[in-house]
Amino acid sequence: MTKPRQVDDYNAPLVDRGGRSGTVLRILLLALVLIAAAGAFVVFKRSLDNEMVLGGLGVLAMVGIFFLVSSVIGFIEVMPQRQSDSLARTFLNSHPDGTLITDDKGRIIYANAAYGALTGARKATEVQTLETLLSRHRESNEALYRLVNGLREGKEGREEFRLLRAVGPGSNSSGAHWYRLKVRLLQPEDDGGKPLQIWQITDITAERDDQERFFKELQNAIDYLDHAPAGFFSAGRKGEIFYLNATLAEWLGLDLTKFLPGSMSIGDLVAGEGLALIQSVQAEPGLKKTVTLDLDLRKTNGQSLPVQILHSVTSMRDGAPGESRTIVLARGKSSESGQSASAAAMRFTRFFNNTPMAIASVDGDGRILRTNAPFLKLFSGIVSRDDLEKAPYLETIVQESDRPQLAAALTAAKDRQGDIPPLDTRTPTDEARYFRFYVNAVIDQSDEAPEEAAIVYAVEVTEQKALEAQMAQTQKMNAVGTLAGGIAHDFNNVLTAILLSSDHLLLQARPSDASFADLMEIKRNANRAAVLVRQLLAFSRKQTMRPSVLNLTDVVGDLRMLVDRLLSGTNVKLDVQYGRDLWPVKTDLSQFEQVLINLCVNARDAMPDGGTLTLRTRNLTAADVATFNYSYMPAEDMVLVEVADTGTGIAPEIMDKIFEPFFTTKDVGKGTGLGLAMVYGIVKQSGGYIQPESEVGKGTTFRVFLPRHIPEPAIAAEAGSIDNAINEVPAAPAVAAQQPEDLTGSAVVLLVEDEEAVRRGGKRMLETRGYTVHEAGSGVEALSIMEELEGKVDIVVSDVVMPEMDGPTLLRELRKNYPDLKFIFVSGYAEDAFARNLPPDAKFGFLPKPFSLKQLAVVVKETLDG
Repeated sequence: MTKPRQVDDYNAPLVDRGGRSGTVLRILLLALVLIAAAGAFVVFKRSLDNEMVLGGLGVLAMVGIFFLVSSVIGFIEVMPQRQSDSLARTFLNSHPDGTLITDDKGRIIYANAAYGALTGARKATEVQTLETLLSRHRESNEALYRLVNGLREGKEGREEFRLLRAVGPGSNSSGAHWYRLKVRLLQPEDDGGKPLQIWQITDITAERDDQERFFKELQNAIDYLDHAPAGFFSAGRKGEIFYLNATLAEWLGLDLTKFLPGSMSIGDLVAGEGLALIQSVQAEPGLKKTVTLDLDLRKTNGQSLPVQILHSVTSMRDGAPGESRTIVLARGKSSESGQSASAAAMRFTRFFNNTPMAIASVDGDGRILRTNAPFLKLFSGIVSRDDLEKAPYLETIVQESDRPQLAAALTAAKDRQGDIPPLDTRTPTDEARYFRFYVNAVIDQSDEAPEEAAIVYAVEVTEQKALEAQMAQTQKMNAVGTLAGGIAHDFNNVLTAILLSSDHLLLQARPSDASFADLMEIKRNANRAAVLVRQLLAFSRKQTMRPSVLNLTDVVGDLRMLVDRLLSGTNVKLDVQYGRDLWPVKTDLSQFEQVLINLCVNARDAMPDGGTLTLRTRNLTAADVATFNYSYMPAEDMVLVEVADTGTGIAPEIMDKIFEPFFTTKDVGKGTGLGLAMVYGIVKQSGGYIQPESEVGKGTTFRVFLPRHIPEPAIAAEAGSIDNAINEVPAAPAVAAQQPEDLTGSAVVLLVEDEEAVRRGGKRMLETRGYTVHEAGSGVEALSIMEELEGKVDIVVSDVVMPEMDGPTLLRELRKNYPDLKFIFVSGYAEDAFARNLPPDAKFGFLPKPFSLKQLAVVVKETLDG
């Protein structure tokens, strides 16, 4: 039986080839030999007469003394180095990892005692390289191969492998073992030397056993948690669920095989307003907080699962929410004898927290005693769950100006008064949000809350307030528009009479007459008044429009030069940003140009010290339109035109008035107040929307939304369609580009007009052109005249708005007996205001008011010839 090796036997390295001690020893021996030769010379000098011999011995003595001194000096220098080497060897020998140092050829230079104990080597002759020991096994051989390849590239390496028996033939360990093998390169102090390879091998079988035992226990714990009688889930900082057990998944009908960590959030599990309750649980910075909540979870089939949860949440040191752990307890069914008190309380809690109305109970002094989940959600920035423990006052969520009214309501509730009027207010933190509070007195106080004096119900009415304001503004604008349209209609009759009379007088006067200049001034001012009337009609959306399909890129490009001229002499820079592939829109080109010109002029005037005027166009899909959150605008494809400036901005108190006619902030004589009113009317009449956004001191942006025009399939609509009839009518005030040279005629005209001055002026003007004119003051009178003339009328020129019988009705009656009778409508309103009341095949001409003699003659002539 082999005698076991003692522990002390491993205090010295098994192998240590090299060191400076051998070199120093050889030098000392040589020095001593030389000194001995010198001593012999001294003793036997009398018998040595040869001078050469004496000289040689003297040289040898000197050399010996030199080597002796050098050796002494070498000892002084080597002693600290030998002490450092001794400490290094002691450290390596005491290291628990087996350490082997080899040169680049794989030859062993050093092996510590732990290496011998691990590999079974008892003396230096038994030490083997790792390549010899590990190449016998496939697992270790592959690890060794990877490490050697890494060394060739100068990389350190680390591998772990398992062997069925211990390393080394002499090792007394049996059974399977795990090993960790590491290797690195060491560069000697001598820079010219080749690097050494330091191998370290460690038996990690015990460590691996501990890990396997830990993972086995962890798996057992997970298995137990998965099949525990309670549900469980854990969530991250943002509420994303990383784990839920099988019990909870079964309750909710979830398939765990399809669950991925982070694919669900707490909001996906909780039904109703339960999420607000969970989010209201907040811990102090760096601490943990656990609360018990009654709420409903949402099953995959949409049903609710009443549960009680123990929700534990941590908070980061900076106060940010941390991870959470939640235990879910299912609520049992009621007993056979009836529903228990706890089940009844649970049902009430579910109802209380899932009602869509925020509810809070307060005492007589207005302190909040209890709230439901919607209340915490509605006032999350003001009242939290932790605040409820301190009984905050209800007035903290109400603006200071409304607190007296709230106090009066609470006093009425405390005195058991009924019919307490609701209170509309805003919160101190956000004046854009409106809330309505209903305060009800508590008549019979419960034993649990004897101090309860009132129940307060709160609902947010922000959207309702916005709709009310919008409705009021719309009604006001419609009322003003109706008034403006009525005024414009009467003004058109007056201006038409003035223009026709001035034209008649101008025909009789010569340029050299004293009155000629006055007549021209009358006509010029009448035309200026006509422009104002057209602006009023634009606001009231009753003006004449010639819609056509337009590409706004071309429209903006054509206007750019004109806008540049408007900005000349100012420090305003124009920036035009064209959208790509703009969709077509359908509107009146000249009218829409007026929209852009008015907005650009206003933007220029808002920047007296200079700035940037930006014209921007782009397409908006229905989803893009919805992001603007304009409640009045439908979610459909639009083309957006933005006119933005960096000027003074518009004050909030006048923002609701900017589109009203005659409202202006400019100095007297510098604006009529009809520019934006006209813009509003044109955009609305085009089926679009306009929305201003402004900030005082930073600038204003007007956004014009026009619906995308989608061409319909071609329908056979030749000259008989209303659209063709409208599009063929010359625009006013400028008539067709190529007017007939000869405006005279001999046709019979029936002129129907309830305004005597207009009728008389039109009759006289047409008669000067050679026409035979019969006049009627109403539609009924016109039918009588047609009967008297037995239908011998070539063309009828009729007003649209008349007493007894309007123009469209007259047209329908005349076409019954005279289907080919030519007809011209005269009106200050747009064609579509009356064309929709006519049959689809109605053919007619159109002349907008006010008109001049020449315009009347041109339309009559063209209609007769056409």
